[in-house]
Amino acid sequence: MNHTKRFTQLIEQYSPGLKPVLPVIVIEEIDHAIPLAQALVAGGVNFLEITLRTEHGLEAIKRIKENVEGACVGAGTVTNEREFESCLDSGAEFLISPGITPTLAKYSEDSPVPYLPGIATASELMLAQEYGLNELKFFPAEQAGGIPMLQALLGPFPHLSFCPTGGINANNANNYRSINQVMAVGGSWICPSSLIRRQQWQEITELCKTAM
Repeated sequence: MNHTKRFTQLIEQYSPGLKPVLPVIVIEEIDHAIPLAQALVAGGVNFLEITLRTEHGLEAIKRIKENVEGACVGAGTVTNEREFESCLDSGAEFLISPGITPTLAKYSEDSPVPYLPGIATASELMLAQEYGLNELKFFPAEQAGGIPMLQALLGPFPHLSFCPTGGINANNANNYRSINQVMAVGGSWICPSSLIRRQQWQEITELCKTAM
């Protein structure tokens, strides 16, 4: 069991010296996957979290992995062992869950890629610690108490690293990123569904440049 700083190492590989924004991506049409990923990478956003909220999630991971240079593509909304294994088979380079369960935490011990479980309480954080998980998703960040809650958790657990997600936007992202233990932030403001549906890829690229 050795989860220590694996996602942080991935960040250093793809975005050295930066605390990246992880777009939380919902693929409604599979033909949008590649041009969307290209637009994000062109704007300096290399980490792409493709959620499993639609039927196209796994196929989108495969296509982006095979066709978009410079993208580090992972899977989000992973909620059970079957999805965990399917994402690995699709080539996902990291896995993210909205929450944590003993089953998923145990299953992640042998994962070849970083796994970030979602936590919102000290009890969930302590469960993650029991399985050696030191890099966590703080979710839903704003709804769970925002920066004051995250700082309260860091009091007894200063050695952990977090990717806050949920309610993060252009106005508060840098406030989170100013915290030493925040390694990245997750959000969807850099690739809003309205722009994706209209295939306004250049507008998405510009949003990414501003965010980064």
